[in-house]
Amino acid sequence: MMPARTARLAAGAALVTALGAGLAVYGTGRTGGNSGPCAGAPQAIARLAPHARGAVAALQALETPRPAPALTFKGPDGADTTLAALDGRLRLVNLWATWCGPCKAEMPALDRLQAEMGGRDFTVVAINVETRNLDKPPQWLRDNAITHLAYYADPGGRVLPAVQKDTGSQGLPTTMLVDAKGCTLGVMKGPADWSGPDARRLLEAALGRN
Repeated sequence: MMPARTARLAAGAALVTALGAGLAVYGTGRTGGNSGPCAGAPQAIARLAPHARGAVAALQALETPRPAPALTFKGPDGADTTLAALDGRLRLVNLWATWCGPCKAEMPALDRLQAEMGGRDFTVVAINVETRNLDKPPQWLRDNAITHLAYYADPGGRVLPAVQKDTGSQGLPTTMLVDAKGCTLGVMKGPADWSGPDARRLLEAALGRN
């Protein structure tokens, strides 16, 4: 018969082994970093972080990338779409409203950015978060010659609280830089000159072009 102390040690070793196996199967619950869906994101963050300066110095590059929140909103055709439906491109996801002065001030820069860089690898996803007077935001865009941005809107009020919870940002505009696989690389709380050379260098770095 096995002595009691030896039996306890053997049982403890078996428990440790079982726990290790469980972690190997199920993971630790963290989906960012160097494993899971965000496995390639740390390299992108390392490239872009040194370029968070000048006009885009307020961009907070994440220490550990994480999947972006699951966002559902209206597409240009008025039908429901999702942020995940735009996977495959680096995305600058910007929340804005016509009652937000800084939002309106940066919209022309976002429009120019889309005109200059938008395409197969990158797009601006500017989501209007107003839930009343729903004809006002598209009319404002027309009146201000914002022509290159696709019109995304969230009249149901689902996007803003989801992004606030995920980023800790309580104001507008709030902008997330989301990679092609749906992982958040950085967050900007407040406006920026997104069409200037500082922003372009940051985005080119995120794309691995410099």
